[in-house]
Amino acid sequence: MNAVKITYWLTTGLVAAGMLVSFFNYMFNPAMITGYAHIGFPDWFRVELGIAKLLGAIALIVPKISGRIKEWAYFGFFVNFISAILAHYAVNDPVINMIAPLVMLILLIISYISYHKHLLKF
Repeated sequence: MNAVKITYWLTTGLVAAGMLVSFFNYMFNPAMITGYAHIGFPDWFRVELGIAKLLGAIALIVPKISGRIKEWAYFGFFVNFISAILAHYAVNDPVINMIAPLVMLILLIISYISYHKHLLKF
């Protein structure tokens, strides 16, 4: 396995794992309800975003899913991570709250570049 493919699977796996953990937190962690209220988002958005994270993680990991769907998953996660950083900034949260979405954004960008660089055909 070459370095680009290893980079792709490592970063994609980390993004997908992070989104699966996020899904379970969004659905089953009572602290997330408080967190969403703090930022000013309605509770239905927490549920919607949690489901979108689950579907996006599946889209990135399953090799047989079409490239177009993967592109939408990448785009959705990109918007999500940028929005998370901006939302925390807008309510004057500590910088530490912005680090996780920033790290995920960096991993996502590396995954996306390596996906296209290697031209993985699934």
